[in-house]
Amino acid sequence: MTVSSVKPTEQPVGPTTQPSIKPSPKPERPFIRFYHSESLRAKTLAVLTALEEADDSTRHRNALSDIALELVDSGMDYFLMRPLRLAKVGFVVEQTASMGIGGVKRVLTPVIRNIIGRMDEQQLLTVSNHIRDLME
Repeated sequence: MTVSSVKPTEQPVGPTTQPSIKPSPKPERPFIRFYHSESLRAKTLAVLTALEEADDSTRHRNALSDIALELVDSGMDYFLMRPLRLAKVGFVVEQTASMGIGGVKRVLTPVIRNIIGRMDEQQLLTVSNHIRDLME
């Protein structure tokens, strides 16, 4: 219940007239997340919406592949490069890590494109739903 949804006829909760706000339910399992840019979020949501509302979702395979790769890139930067920059490990270590990540991306890119490129509509919608869940 939010404060704005409280009706004047409801009984006060506690010592004030404000209702208690229940915390979000704890997830069943531990999780970790990363933050990405507002522009990537907007782009991701636009692709997911287009895919979900399309008569033929398979026409959005390439766009979904592009978004998946951008999210992977953003996640690798957040989880791997950001801590190195924060730790001030130095140029050589950062460059070494960056080269390693570049190699991973060169291998991963065709794999992601091939897998998503072969998905049917239901599979694409399942992936879209999963990405939305991760964004909440």
